[in-house]
Amino acid sequence: MNKIIGITGGSGSGKTTIVNKISELVSDFTFIPQDNYYKSAKDLLGEEVDNNNITKFNFDHPDAFDNKLMEEHLKKLKNNETILMPQYDFVHHRRKDTYTTVKPKKLIIFEGILVLNNKAIRNLIDLKIFVDTPDDIRFIRRLRRDIEQRGRTVESVIEQYLSTVRPGYYEFIEPTKRYADIIIPEGGYNAQAINVLVAFINNILQS
Repeated sequence: MNKIIGITGGSGSGKTTIVNKISELVSDFTFIPQDNYYKSAKDLLGEEVDNNNITKFNFDHPDAFDNKLMEEHLKKLKNNETILMPQYDFVHHRRKDTYTTVKPKKLIIFEGILVLNNKAIRNLIDLKIFVDTPDDIRFIRRLRRDIEQRGRTVESVIEQYLSTVRPGYYEFIEPTKRYADIIIPEGGYNAQAINVLVAFINNILQS
């Protein structure tokens, strides 16, 4: 049976940096971003959401994710079955009509803000990692990303951060730290932690 490593932490904590660091040293794994499993904002709210009213949709709430589909896909990957992974449009805040065919490998890396929140999903994860980064660093990284990659304004990012992102972190994300097997301060910039993680991964791949 294939193994799953779950990497979680707040938005901008450095989760993706860790995945990138791992990919520089280990190439033979399947990557599943939790972000792909967001529900369309309209499906939850009954109306379209754009960058002017984005705070109506709480991306930091567990109900924003299609947890049933995530669980189904992780089970299939663990059992060496191929999946059709959804794609998400973060400009228009809805699921795309296209899918990506994802083939399983011995190692699956599952990354996202609420990877450890759902018990059924959490129980599928063999190694649980929480990336612990100070609030100010996470906010600066998120601000840059949303402006550069998602066409957001500074004002809309700040409004969303104060209304949903920051409260969501302390209510839903930070409490999942207690489930982590490893807590990594400063994300991908913690070289010693990355080395330990890569050693663990190599052990899986060689077994």
